[in-house]
Formats: sequence, C-alpha cells, structure tokens
Amino acid sequence: MSDFTDKLCPPSEVEQRIAALPRPVVFTNGVFDLLHRGHVTCLARARALGASLVVGLNSDISARGLGKGPDRPLNSQYDRACVLAALESVSLVITFDEATPIELLKRVRPQWYVKGGDYDIETLAETALVRSWGGNARALPFVDGQSTTALVQRIRA
Repeated sequence: MSDFTDKLCPPSEVEQRIAALPRPVVFTNGVFDLLHRGHVTCLARARALGASLVVGLNSDISARGLGKGPDRPLNSQYDRACVLAALESVSLVITFDEATPIELLKRVRPQWYVKGGDYDIETLAETALVRSWGGNARALPFVDGQSTTALVQRIRA
C-alpha cells in the first residue's frame, strides 16, 4: 500500500502527474478546513463522475483572502492536504495561492469541474473555462446542515 502523501502534488509536477491519471479527470476545489460529512459526500459524488478526482486546495494565504474570519483556516494547508489525500475518493491534491483555481484549471484541463450545490455553477468563471475545451461542469447536491463555518460557530458557543 502506498503512502497517502504520494497524492500530494507540488506545482512543478502538475502536468506530469495529471498525464498519469486515468480519464476522465474530475476537478473540484475548496478550503476543506474542518472536513465533515458534506465534504466527503461531495468528494465521493465527484469521483463517481470520472476515473480520477483532483482536488485544488486553497493555500493558507488564499483561504485567508476569502473572508472566512481572521483565525481561518484552523488547520494548516499541509494538514488539510494530508487529510484530503488520505481519502479513497481523492487521486491528487494540488495547493494553489490565488483567489480562484483558474490558473490551476488551465494546467489540469479536467473533463469535469464540480462544486457543491451552495454554488451557482453557471456564474463561475471556472465553468466557462472548462466548457471552453469541451469539458462539463456540475453543481452537486448540497448536504444540508453541513458547513465548516456552522461547525466553528457551534464549537465557539
């Protein structure tokens, strides 16, 4: 059995590692700060659309720019990447520093781009980009009552 950290992909190896993955490739992205049932459900559903699932992970710098709070993310990008990589549904984890995964998507060129149902997939620039090369985009059903923000609020209360 290989070490799950083998699924962590440095930016310098993106094209090489993507080329080695079975097709079709599915891509999703997020902060994944405190992994919960909503996250793992979405990741499993995403993987079911293809043969490989690539997760773009917002770096600590990127996550802080998303306005989730001054103390977020709670877990470091390396810790978040390792937790994701340990999941059976995840094929590769790539961290990105930008506000959106647009530049990473250009390098990965997945056949599918997916987000949770709390996003309007049709309004995302990522959707237009993936469709520009013939890919597909889909919003997966949102798991009600599951959010890291709500979990952090419960812990603080």
